[in-house]
Amino acid sequence: MSHPSITTRPRHFALVFVSLMVAMLLGALDQTIFSTALPTIVGELHGLEHMAWVTTAYILAATIGMPVYGKLGDALGRKTVFITAIGLFLAGSVVCGLAGDMTTLIAGRAVQGLGGGGLMIISQSIVADLVPPRERAKYMAPMGAVFGLSSVVGPLLGGWLTDSHSWRWAFWINLPLGLLAIAVAAVALRLPRRVVRVRIDYLGTALMAAAVTCTVLFASWGGNQYAWSDPIIIGLAGGAVAAWTAFVLVERRAAEPIVPLHLFRSPIFNVATLLGMIVIGVGMFAIIGYMPTYLQMVYGVTATESGLLLIPMVAGITITAMSSGALMSRTGRYKIFPITGTVILIVVAALMSQLTVETPLWQVCVYIGLAGAAVGLMVQTLVLAVQNAFPAREVGTVTSANNFFREIGATLGTAAVGALFAGRLTDRLAAHAVNGLGDGRSLTPALVRALPENLRQIVVASYIDALVPIFLYLVPVFAAGLVLALALKEKPLADNDEWRAQDGKVSAGSV
Repeated sequence: MSHPSITTRPRHFALVFVSLMVAMLLGALDQTIFSTALPTIVGELHGLEHMAWVTTAYILAATIGMPVYGKLGDALGRKTVFITAIGLFLAGSVVCGLAGDMTTLIAGRAVQGLGGGGLMIISQSIVADLVPPRERAKYMAPMGAVFGLSSVVGPLLGGWLTDSHSWRWAFWINLPLGLLAIAVAAVALRLPRRVVRVRIDYLGTALMAAAVTCTVLFASWGGNQYAWSDPIIIGLAGGAVAAWTAFVLVERRAAEPIVPLHLFRSPIFNVATLLGMIVIGVGMFAIIGYMPTYLQMVYGVTATESGLLLIPMVAGITITAMSSGALMSRTGRYKIFPITGTVILIVVAALMSQLTVETPLWQVCVYIGLAGAAVGLMVQTLVLAVQNAFPAREVGTVTSANNFFREIGATLGTAAVGALFAGRLTDRLAAHAVNGLGDGRSLTPALVRALPENLRQIVVASYIDALVPIFLYLVPVFAAGLVLALALKEKPLADNDEWRAQDGKVSAGSV
Protein backbone atom coordinates (compact mmCIF):
# COMPACT_ATOMS: atom_id res chain seq x y z
CA MET A 1 0.00 0.00 0.00
CA SER A 2 1.36 3.41 -0.89
CA HIS A 3 1.80 6.04 1.77
CA PRO A 4 -0.30 9.18 1.53
CA SER A 5 1.45 12.44 1.24
CA ILE A 6 1.67 14.69 4.23
CA THR A 7 0.47 18.13 3.28
CA THR A 8 0.75 21.45 5.00
CA ARG A 9 -2.32 23.51 5.71
CA PRO A 10 -3.91 24.61 2.41
CA ARG A 11 -4.46 28.21 1.45
CA HIS A 12 -8.19 27.93 2.22
CA PHE A 13 -7.72 25.99 5.45
CA ALA A 14 -9.94 28.32 7.52
CA LEU A 15 -12.83 27.83 5.08
CA VAL A 16 -12.26 24.07 4.99
CA PHE A 17 -12.14 23.89 8.78
CA VAL A 18 -15.46 25.75 9.10
CA SER A 19 -17.09 23.31 6.66
CA LEU A 20 -15.72 20.37 8.69
CA MET A 21 -17.16 21.88 11.87
CA VAL A 22 -20.54 22.32 10.18
CA ALA A 23 -20.51 18.71 8.97
CA MET A 24 -19.52 17.42 12.39
CA LEU A 25 -22.21 19.51 14.07
CA LEU A 26 -24.84 18.08 11.73
CA GLY A 27 -23.78 14.52 12.52
CA ALA A 28 -23.73 15.10 16.29
CA LEU A 29 -26.85 17.27 16.40
CA ASP A 30 -29.10 14.69 14.81
CA GLN A 31 -28.48 12.27 17.65
CA THR A 32 -30.33 14.56 20.06
CA ILE A 33 -32.49 17.02 18.10
CA PHE A 34 -35.59 14.81 18.11
CA SER A 35 -35.75 14.04 21.81
CA THR A 36 -38.17 16.94 22.40
CA ALA A 37 -39.99 16.53 19.08
CA LEU A 38 -40.77 12.81 19.39
CA PRO A 39 -44.15 13.12 21.15
CA THR A 40 -45.42 15.33 18.30
CA ILE A 41 -43.89 13.14 15.60
CA VAL A 42 -45.38 9.88 16.85
CA GLY A 43 -48.73 11.60 17.34
CA GLU A 44 -48.87 12.85 13.75
CA LEU A 45 -47.56 9.60 12.22
CA HIS A 46 -49.51 7.29 14.59
CA GLY A 47 -46.46 5.28 15.63
CA LEU A 48 -46.11 5.37 19.40
CA GLU A 49 -44.97 1.74 19.52
CA HIS A 50 -42.04 2.55 17.19
CA MET A 51 -40.99 5.79 18.89
CA ALA A 52 -37.63 4.55 20.22
CA TRP A 53 -36.53 3.52 16.72
CA VAL A 54 -36.40 7.14 15.55
CA THR A 55 -33.31 7.59 17.71
CA THR A 56 -32.07 3.98 17.79
CA ALA A 57 -31.98 3.63 13.97
CA TYR A 58 -29.71 6.67 13.69
CA ILE A 59 -27.34 5.61 16.48
CA LEU A 60 -27.13 2.05 15.18
CA ALA A 61 -26.34 3.06 11.60
CA ALA A 62 -23.84 5.74 12.68
CA THR A 63 -22.00 3.38 15.04
CA ILE A 64 -21.80 0.58 12.47
CA GLY A 65 -20.61 2.99 9.79
CA MET A 66 -17.74 4.49 11.81
CA PRO A 67 -15.10 1.75 11.29
CA VAL A 68 -16.10 1.38 7.62
CA TYR A 69 -15.58 5.09 6.96
CA GLY A 70 -12.25 5.05 8.76
CA LYS A 71 -10.96 2.16 6.64
CA LEU A 72 -12.31 3.52 3.34
CA GLY A 73 -10.91 6.97 4.07
CA ASP A 74 -7.43 5.56 4.67
CA ALA A 75 -7.65 3.47 1.50
CA LEU A 76 -9.41 5.72 -1.00
CA GLY A 77 -8.75 9.23 0.23
CA ARG A 78 -11.04 11.17 2.52
CA LYS A 79 -12.39 13.81 0.15
CA THR A 80 -14.57 11.43 -1.88
CA VAL A 81 -15.67 9.51 1.21
CA PHE A 82 -16.49 12.78 3.03
CA ILE A 83 -18.66 14.09 0.19
CA THR A 84 -20.38 10.70 -0.05
CA ALA A 85 -21.15 10.76 3.69
CA ILE A 86 -22.70 14.24 3.41
CA GLY A 87 -24.73 13.06 0.40
CA LEU A 88 -26.10 10.09 2.34
CA PHE A 89 -26.92 12.32 5.29
CA LEU A 90 -28.81 14.78 3.09
CA ALA A 91 -30.64 11.97 1.26
CA GLY A 92 -31.81 10.59 4.61
CA SER A 93 -32.89 14.09 5.67
CA VAL A 94 -35.07 14.42 2.54
CA VAL A 95 -36.67 11.01 3.15
CA CYS A 96 -37.42 11.96 6.77
CA GLY A 97 -38.73 15.40 5.83
CA LEU A 98 -41.20 13.86 3.39
CA ALA A 99 -42.11 10.85 5.56
CA GLY A 100 -45.82 10.11 5.83
CA ASP A 101 -45.51 7.15 8.19
CA MET A 102 -43.17 5.83 10.86
CA THR A 103 -41.63 3.13 8.64
CA THR A 104 -40.44 5.72 6.11
CA LEU A 105 -39.20 8.00 8.88
CA ILE A 106 -37.18 5.22 10.53
CA ALA A 107 -35.70 4.17 7.17
CA GLY A 108 -34.70 7.77 6.52
CA ARG A 109 -33.12 8.00 9.97
CA ALA A 110 -31.04 4.90 9.22
CA VAL A 111 -29.77 6.46 5.98
CA GLN A 112 -29.06 9.66 7.90
CA GLY A 113 -27.09 7.66 10.45
CA LEU A 114 -24.99 6.00 7.76
CA GLY A 115 -23.96 9.45 6.63
CA GLY A 116 -23.77 10.99 10.10
CA GLY A 117 -21.23 8.47 11.38
CA GLY A 118 -18.99 9.37 8.46
CA LEU A 119 -19.33 13.11 9.04
CA MET A 120 -17.91 12.86 12.55
CA ILE A 121 -15.10 10.42 11.72
CA ILE A 122 -13.93 11.90 8.42
CA SER A 123 -14.00 15.48 9.77
CA GLN A 124 -11.54 14.53 12.51
CA SER A 125 -9.42 12.51 10.08
CA ILE A 126 -9.21 15.35 7.52
CA VAL A 127 -7.84 17.68 10.19
CA ALA A 128 -5.30 14.95 10.99
CA ASP A 129 -4.35 14.80 7.29
CA LEU A 130 -3.72 18.53 7.10
CA VAL A 131 -2.18 19.41 10.48
CA PRO A 132 0.67 17.73 12.43
CA PRO A 133 -0.29 16.36 15.88
CA ARG A 134 1.28 19.13 17.94
CA GLU A 135 -0.50 21.92 16.08
CA ARG A 136 -3.59 19.77 15.61
CA ALA A 137 -4.57 20.12 19.28
CA LYS A 138 -5.75 23.68 18.63
CA TYR A 139 -8.16 22.47 15.94
CA MET A 140 -9.38 19.27 17.62
CA ALA A 141 -10.47 21.25 20.71
CA PRO A 142 -13.39 23.10 19.05
CA MET A 143 -14.44 19.81 17.47
CA GLY A 144 -14.68 18.36 20.97
CA ALA A 145 -16.80 21.31 22.04
CA VAL A 146 -19.23 20.49 19.21
CA PHE A 147 -20.30 17.29 21.01
CA GLY A 148 -21.24 19.15 24.17
CA LEU A 149 -22.92 21.92 22.20
CA SER A 150 -25.04 19.48 20.19
CA SER A 151 -26.17 17.67 23.34
CA VAL A 152 -27.78 20.85 24.67
CA VAL A 153 -28.68 22.72 21.48
CA GLY A 154 -30.25 19.64 19.86
CA PRO A 155 -33.22 19.25 22.22
CA LEU A 156 -33.72 23.03 22.41
CA LEU A 157 -33.69 23.45 18.63
CA GLY A 158 -35.94 20.44 18.11
CA GLY A 159 -38.46 21.76 20.61
CA TRP A 160 -38.44 25.28 19.15
CA LEU A 161 -38.88 24.07 15.55
CA THR A 162 -41.70 21.75 16.57
CA ASP A 163 -43.54 24.42 18.52
CA SER A 164 -42.97 27.34 16.13
CA HIS A 165 -42.97 25.67 12.72
CA SER A 166 -42.99 21.91 12.15
CA TRP A 167 -40.83 19.01 13.27
CA ARG A 168 -40.03 18.46 9.56
CA TRP A 169 -37.90 21.61 9.64
CA ALA A 170 -35.47 19.72 11.88
CA PHE A 171 -34.64 17.82 8.66
CA TRP A 172 -34.95 20.61 6.13
CA ILE A 173 -32.41 22.85 7.90
CA ASN A 174 -29.77 20.20 7.16
CA LEU A 175 -29.99 20.79 3.40
CA PRO A 176 -28.45 24.27 3.02
CA LEU A 177 -25.74 23.55 5.58
CA GLY A 178 -24.90 20.17 4.05
CA LEU A 179 -24.83 21.54 0.50
CA LEU A 180 -22.54 24.34 1.65
CA ALA A 181 -20.16 21.80 3.21
CA ILE A 182 -20.14 19.77 -0.03
CA ALA A 183 -19.41 22.88 -2.11
CA VAL A 184 -16.50 23.93 0.10
CA ALA A 185 -15.07 20.40 0.15
CA ALA A 186 -15.32 20.06 -3.63
CA VAL A 187 -13.64 23.41 -4.34
CA ALA A 188 -11.17 24.05 -1.52
CA LEU A 189 -10.25 20.67 -0.05
CA ARG A 190 -6.93 19.21 -1.23
CA LEU A 191 -5.92 15.93 0.33
CA PRO A 192 -3.36 13.16 -0.33
CA ARG A 193 -3.95 11.01 -3.41
CA ARG A 194 -4.23 7.32 -2.69
CA VAL A 195 -3.92 4.75 -5.43
CA VAL A 196 -4.66 1.42 -3.78
CA ARG A 197 -6.78 -1.62 -4.36
CA VAL A 198 -9.51 -1.82 -1.75
CA ARG A 199 -10.36 -5.22 -0.29
CA ILE A 200 -13.62 -4.97 1.63
CA ASP A 201 -13.91 -7.13 4.73
CA TYR A 202 -17.50 -8.14 4.05
CA LEU A 203 -17.76 -10.90 6.67
CA GLY A 204 -16.11 -8.76 9.36
CA THR A 205 -18.43 -5.86 8.54
CA ALA A 206 -21.51 -8.09 8.72
CA LEU A 207 -20.45 -9.59 12.06
CA MET A 208 -19.64 -6.15 13.44
CA ALA A 209 -23.08 -4.91 12.38
CA ALA A 210 -24.73 -7.90 14.08
CA ALA A 211 -22.66 -7.42 17.25
CA VAL A 212 -23.38 -3.68 17.47
CA THR A 213 -27.10 -4.20 16.77
CA CYS A 214 -27.45 -6.83 19.49
CA THR A 215 -25.42 -4.73 21.95
CA VAL A 216 -27.32 -1.49 21.35
CA LEU A 217 -30.74 -3.15 21.42
CA PHE A 218 -29.83 -5.07 24.58
CA ALA A 219 -28.81 -1.81 26.26
CA SER A 220 -31.78 0.19 24.90
CA TRP A 221 -34.55 -2.35 25.47
CA GLY A 222 -33.39 -4.08 28.65
CA GLY A 223 -35.38 -2.92 31.65
CA ASN A 224 -37.36 -0.59 29.39
CA GLN A 225 -39.45 -2.21 26.65
CA TYR A 226 -38.66 -5.67 28.06
CA ALA A 227 -37.69 -7.05 31.45
CA TRP A 228 -34.06 -8.12 31.83
CA SER A 229 -35.27 -11.71 32.20
CA ASP A 230 -37.29 -11.58 28.98
CA PRO A 231 -36.20 -14.17 26.36
CA ILE A 232 -35.69 -11.37 23.81
CA ILE A 233 -33.16 -9.60 26.06
CA ILE A 234 -31.42 -12.86 26.93
CA GLY A 235 -31.29 -13.71 23.23
CA LEU A 236 -29.80 -10.31 22.39
CA ALA A 237 -27.15 -10.75 25.07
CA GLY A 238 -26.25 -14.18 23.74
CA GLY A 239 -26.24 -12.88 20.18
CA ALA A 240 -23.94 -10.02 21.14
CA VAL A 241 -21.43 -12.36 22.80
CA ALA A 242 -21.50 -14.79 19.87
CA ALA A 243 -21.20 -12.04 17.23
CA TRP A 244 -18.33 -10.24 19.02
CA THR A 245 -16.48 -13.54 19.44
CA ALA A 246 -16.92 -14.45 15.78
CA PHE A 247 -15.91 -10.92 14.77
CA VAL A 248 -12.59 -11.16 16.62
CA LEU A 249 -11.86 -14.59 15.11
CA VAL A 250 -12.63 -13.36 11.59
CA GLU A 251 -10.60 -10.16 11.99
CA ARG A 252 -7.54 -12.19 13.01
CA ARG A 253 -7.51 -13.82 9.58
CA ALA A 254 -8.85 -11.03 7.36
CA ALA A 255 -6.47 -9.56 4.77
CA GLU A 256 -7.84 -6.03 5.31
CA PRO A 257 -9.74 -6.14 8.64
CA ILE A 258 -12.32 -3.46 9.27
CA VAL A 259 -10.89 -3.03 12.79
CA PRO A 260 -7.25 -4.18 12.63
CA LEU A 261 -6.39 -6.13 15.77
CA HIS A 262 -2.85 -4.75 15.80
CA LEU A 263 -4.38 -1.53 17.17
CA PHE A 264 -4.84 -3.36 20.47
CA ARG A 265 -1.10 -3.97 20.70
CA SER A 266 -0.72 -0.25 21.42
CA PRO A 267 -1.00 0.55 25.16
CA ILE A 268 -1.91 4.12 24.27
CA PHE A 269 -4.84 2.98 22.10
CA ASN A 270 -6.10 0.54 24.74
CA VAL A 271 -5.89 2.94 27.67
CA ALA A 272 -7.25 5.99 25.80
CA THR A 273 -10.15 3.99 24.33
CA LEU A 274 -11.08 2.43 27.67
CA LEU A 275 -10.84 5.84 29.32
CA GLY A 276 -13.19 7.31 26.73
CA MET A 277 -15.68 4.47 27.15
CA ILE A 278 -15.73 4.65 30.95
CA VAL A 279 -15.33 8.33 31.76
CA ILE A 280 -16.86 10.17 28.80
CA GLY A 281 -19.37 7.46 27.93
CA VAL A 282 -20.72 7.22 31.46
CA GLY A 283 -19.83 10.61 32.95
CA MET A 284 -21.04 12.96 30.25
CA PHE A 285 -24.14 11.06 29.23
CA ALA A 286 -25.32 10.23 32.75
CA ILE A 287 -25.51 13.95 33.50
CA ILE A 288 -26.92 15.04 30.14
CA GLY A 289 -29.38 12.14 30.05
CA TYR A 290 -30.91 12.43 33.49
CA MET A 291 -30.25 15.87 34.94
CA PRO A 292 -32.95 17.60 32.79
CA THR A 293 -35.60 15.24 34.17
CA TYR A 294 -34.27 15.77 37.68
CA LEU A 295 -34.41 19.55 37.26
CA GLN A 296 -37.97 19.43 35.93
CA MET A 297 -39.28 17.13 38.63
CA VAL A 298 -37.46 18.53 41.65
CA TYR A 299 -37.25 22.23 40.79
CA GLY A 300 -40.41 22.49 38.67
CA VAL A 301 -38.69 24.09 35.66
CA THR A 302 -40.02 23.63 32.13
CA ALA A 303 -38.43 21.37 29.52
CA THR A 304 -36.90 24.38 27.75
CA GLU A 305 -35.57 25.80 31.02
CA SER A 306 -34.00 22.45 31.94
CA GLY A 307 -32.20 22.46 28.60
CA LEU A 308 -30.97 26.01 29.15
CA LEU A 309 -29.69 25.01 32.58
CA LEU A 310 -27.25 22.64 30.84
CA ILE A 311 -25.54 25.62 29.17
CA PRO A 312 -22.91 25.67 31.97
CA MET A 313 -21.82 22.24 30.72
CA VAL A 314 -21.31 23.60 27.19
CA ALA A 315 -19.40 26.56 28.61
CA GLY A 316 -17.23 24.23 30.68
CA ILE A 317 -16.47 21.95 27.73
CA THR A 318 -15.68 24.87 25.43
CA ILE A 319 -13.39 26.71 27.87
CA THR A 320 -11.31 23.72 28.90
CA ALA A 321 -11.21 22.15 25.42
CA MET A 322 -9.91 25.35 23.85
CA SER A 323 -7.42 26.15 26.63
CA SER A 324 -6.09 22.59 26.84
CA GLY A 325 -5.75 22.50 23.05
CA ALA A 326 -3.63 25.65 23.11
CA LEU A 327 -1.45 24.27 25.92
CA MET A 328 -0.96 20.93 24.12
CA SER A 329 0.16 22.75 20.99
CA ARG A 330 2.62 24.79 23.03
CA THR A 331 4.09 21.96 25.13
CA GLY A 332 3.47 18.82 23.08
CA ARG A 333 2.17 17.11 26.24
CA TYR A 334 -1.31 15.74 26.92
CA LYS A 335 -1.28 13.30 29.86
CA ILE A 336 -2.05 15.89 32.55
CA PHE A 337 -5.42 16.73 30.98
CA PRO A 338 -7.16 13.33 31.30
CA ILE A 339 -5.74 13.02 34.81
CA THR A 340 -7.12 16.43 35.80
CA GLY A 341 -10.44 15.70 34.08
CA THR A 342 -11.03 12.44 35.95
CA VAL A 343 -10.09 14.03 39.29
CA ILE A 344 -12.64 16.80 38.67
CA LEU A 345 -15.32 14.22 37.78
CA ILE A 346 -14.64 12.28 40.99
CA VAL A 347 -15.12 15.47 43.01
CA VAL A 348 -18.24 16.48 41.04
CA ALA A 349 -19.83 13.04 41.43
CA ALA A 350 -19.19 13.14 45.18
CA LEU A 351 -20.69 16.64 45.43
CA MET A 352 -23.75 15.72 43.34
CA SER A 353 -24.37 12.71 45.55
CA GLN A 354 -25.11 15.20 48.35
CA LEU A 355 -27.88 17.07 46.49
CA THR A 356 -31.07 17.65 48.45
CA VAL A 357 -34.35 19.47 47.84
CA GLU A 358 -32.84 22.49 49.61
CA THR A 359 -29.81 22.68 47.29
CA PRO A 360 -30.02 26.01 45.41
CA LEU A 361 -30.36 25.77 41.65
CA TRP A 362 -27.21 27.86 41.04
CA GLN A 363 -25.19 25.28 42.95
CA VAL A 364 -26.47 22.47 40.71
CA CYS A 365 -25.49 24.57 37.66
CA VAL A 366 -21.97 24.99 39.07
CA TYR A 367 -21.64 21.21 39.39
CA ILE A 368 -22.91 20.77 35.82
CA GLY A 369 -20.38 23.33 34.59
CA LEU A 370 -17.53 21.55 36.42
CA ALA A 371 -18.56 18.25 34.85
CA GLY A 372 -18.43 19.92 31.43
CA ALA A 373 -14.98 21.31 32.20
CA ALA A 374 -13.78 17.80 33.05
CA VAL A 375 -15.15 16.34 29.82
CA GLY A 376 -13.63 19.20 27.81
CA LEU A 377 -10.19 18.25 29.10
CA MET A 378 -10.57 14.75 27.69
CA VAL A 379 -13.01 14.46 24.79
CA GLN A 380 -10.56 15.32 21.98
CA THR A 381 -7.34 14.86 23.97
CA LEU A 382 -7.89 11.11 23.93
CA VAL A 383 -8.53 11.09 20.16
CA LEU A 384 -5.37 13.12 19.61
CA ALA A 385 -3.30 10.78 21.80
CA VAL A 386 -4.49 7.80 19.76
CA GLN A 387 -3.82 9.53 16.43
CA ASN A 388 -0.33 10.51 17.59
CA ALA A 389 0.49 6.88 18.46
CA PHE A 390 0.09 5.66 14.86
CA PRO A 391 1.48 6.69 11.46
CA ALA A 392 -0.56 9.12 9.37
CA ARG A 393 -1.59 6.40 6.91
CA GLU A 394 -3.71 4.78 9.66
CA VAL A 395 -5.17 7.95 11.15
CA GLY A 396 -8.69 7.30 9.82
CA THR A 397 -8.73 3.71 11.08
CA VAL A 398 -7.57 4.59 14.61
CA THR A 399 -9.86 7.64 14.82
CA SER A 400 -12.90 5.63 13.80
CA ALA A 401 -12.03 2.73 16.13
CA ASN A 402 -11.63 5.09 19.10
CA ASN A 403 -14.96 6.82 18.37
CA PHE A 404 -16.64 3.46 17.67
CA PHE A 405 -15.85 2.02 21.09
CA ARG A 406 -16.63 5.33 22.83
CA GLU A 407 -20.09 5.34 21.20
CA ILE A 408 -20.72 1.79 22.40
CA GLY A 409 -19.50 2.77 25.87
CA ALA A 410 -21.86 5.74 25.90
CA THR A 411 -24.79 3.52 24.88
CA LEU A 412 -24.05 0.90 27.53
CA GLY A 413 -23.26 3.49 30.21
CA THR A 414 -26.43 5.46 29.58
CA ALA A 415 -28.48 2.27 29.63
CA ALA A 416 -26.87 1.07 32.87
CA VAL A 417 -27.46 4.38 34.67
CA GLY A 418 -30.98 4.58 33.22
CA ALA A 419 -31.90 1.07 34.32
CA LEU A 420 -30.59 1.70 37.81
CA PHE A 421 -32.41 5.02 38.06
CA ALA A 422 -35.70 3.64 36.70
CA GLY A 423 -35.60 0.64 39.04
CA ARG A 424 -34.89 2.75 42.12
CA LEU A 425 -37.57 5.30 41.16
CA THR A 426 -40.21 2.62 40.58
CA ASP A 427 -39.47 1.05 43.99
CA ARG A 428 -39.69 4.35 45.83
CA LEU A 429 -42.86 5.55 44.12
CA ALA A 430 -44.51 2.15 44.57
CA ALA A 431 -43.66 2.26 48.26
CA HIS A 432 -45.62 5.54 48.49
CA ALA A 433 -48.56 4.43 46.34
CA VAL A 434 -51.32 6.82 47.34
CA ASN A 435 -54.52 7.77 45.50
CA GLY A 436 -53.51 6.18 42.22
CA LEU A 437 -49.93 7.47 42.18
CA GLY A 438 -48.81 3.90 41.49
CA ASP A 439 -45.26 3.30 40.29
CA GLY A 440 -45.11 6.69 38.54
CA ARG A 441 -44.69 5.44 34.97
CA SER A 442 -47.25 7.94 33.71
CA LEU A 443 -45.96 10.91 35.69
CA THR A 444 -44.97 13.99 33.74
CA PRO A 445 -43.44 17.25 35.05
CA ALA A 446 -46.73 19.08 34.39
CA LEU A 447 -48.68 16.43 36.29
CA VAL A 448 -46.26 16.60 39.22
CA ARG A 449 -46.65 20.38 39.42
CA ALA A 450 -50.43 19.92 39.54
CA LEU A 451 -50.38 17.36 42.38
CA PRO A 452 -51.41 18.28 45.90
CA GLU A 453 -48.43 19.48 47.91
CA ASN A 454 -48.15 16.30 50.00
CA LEU A 455 -48.06 14.05 46.91
CA ARG A 456 -45.72 16.40 45.08
CA GLN A 457 -43.27 16.17 47.97
CA ILE A 458 -43.43 12.39 47.78
CA VAL A 459 -42.57 12.44 44.07
CA VAL A 460 -39.76 14.96 44.55
CA ALA A 461 -38.29 12.94 47.40
CA SER A 462 -38.51 9.77 45.30
CA TYR A 463 -36.64 11.38 42.41
CA ILE A 464 -33.91 12.62 44.73
CA ASP A 465 -33.59 9.23 46.44
CA ALA A 466 -33.53 7.46 43.07
CA LEU A 467 -30.94 9.56 41.22
CA VAL A 468 -28.66 11.26 43.75
CA PRO A 469 -27.09 8.08 45.24
CA ILE A 470 -26.20 6.91 41.72
CA PHE A 471 -23.69 9.75 41.50
CA LEU A 472 -21.92 8.23 44.50
CA TYR A 473 -21.87 4.88 42.67
CA LEU A 474 -20.05 6.65 39.82
CA VAL A 475 -17.16 7.67 42.09
CA PRO A 476 -15.42 4.25 41.93
CA VAL A 477 -16.08 4.16 38.17
CA PHE A 478 -14.30 7.50 37.74
CA ALA A 479 -11.59 6.34 40.18
CA ALA A 480 -10.94 3.43 37.80
CA GLY A 481 -10.73 6.05 35.05
CA LEU A 482 -8.12 7.93 37.10
CA VAL A 483 -6.02 4.76 37.34
CA LEU A 484 -6.23 4.44 33.55
CA ALA A 485 -5.33 8.12 33.07
CA LEU A 486 -2.26 7.69 35.30
CA ALA A 487 -1.30 4.60 33.26
CA LEU A 488 -1.69 6.43 29.92
CA LYS A 489 1.70 6.49 28.22
CA GLU A 490 2.64 9.96 27.00
CA LYS A 491 4.21 10.09 23.57
CA PRO A 492 5.13 13.74 22.89
CA LEU A 493 2.99 15.20 20.11
CA ALA A 494 4.93 15.15 16.86
CA ASP A 495 5.80 18.39 15.10
CA ASN A 496 5.72 18.72 11.31
CA ASP A 497 9.19 17.25 10.61
CA GLU A 498 8.69 14.30 12.97
CA TRP A 499 5.24 13.70 11.53
CA ARG A 500 6.60 13.56 7.99
CA ALA A 501 9.44 11.25 9.03
CA GLN A 502 7.24 8.72 10.83
CA ASP A 503 5.09 8.07 7.80
CA GLY A 504 7.85 7.61 5.28
CA LYS A 505 8.35 9.04 1.88
CA VAL A 506 6.00 11.78 0.64
CA SER A 507 4.17 10.89 -2.54
CA ALA A 508 3.15 13.39 -5.17
CA GLY A 509 -0.32 14.55 -6.09
CA SER A 510 -3.46 15.67 -4.37
CA VAL A 511 -7.12 15.55 -5.11
